[in-house]
Amino acid sequence: MLNRRTALWRLASLLGLGAFGPVRAQTHSDPRKVRPLEGDIFVYAFGARAGETVRVSDLEADSEQVVCWAMDPATGFVRDGSRLSQVLLVRFDPEELSEATRAVSAEGIVAYSGICPHTGCDISNWARERRNLLCSCHDSEFDPRDQAVVKSGPAPRRLPALPIRIVDGVLEAAGGFDARIRFEKTF
Repeated sequence: MLNRRTALWRLASLLGLGAFGPVRAQTHSDPRKVRPLEGDIFVYAFGARAGETVRVSDLEADSEQVVCWAMDPATGFVRDGSRLSQVLLVRFDPEELSEATRAVSAEGIVAYSGICPHTGCDISNWARERRNLLCSCHDSEFDPRDQAVVKSGPAPRRLPALPIRIVDGVLEAAGGFDARIRFEKTF
């Protein structure tokens, strides 16, 4: 049974009126601040390979997440102007993925927002034994094999997924994030 607040939130979302309405079109004039778009490829965000293209052959099954940015291959603009554009890539055996996750993956590789929906921390840890993504701030844990649903911790919702495909051995965004990237405000 829905409480009044939840019912009003759902109604506002359906009508596109609330602060948590549908995913909105991006209107940034700075291409670096735009979230990943269809056709973008991925580059490493940090480390010795920062700025290099992430290739399918770079991703090993059951290894911790690779943190990356999307890049417009036509212009070379890397979409690193906002933390909210951070993308996590993880590879599994495709048979381990839920049906919904498999539908937006490519050869077992999944892509999610790298921002925790609890308070906006980076999803920077890997729970090796459970093969889950882990937020180091408040220990929210997400299952990347099943739509990055919350397995434990205070996060109020799953991580937004980014559909991907493979073109000539390179990962490419097949669309934008499936949900608005947002997190709880702290006071």
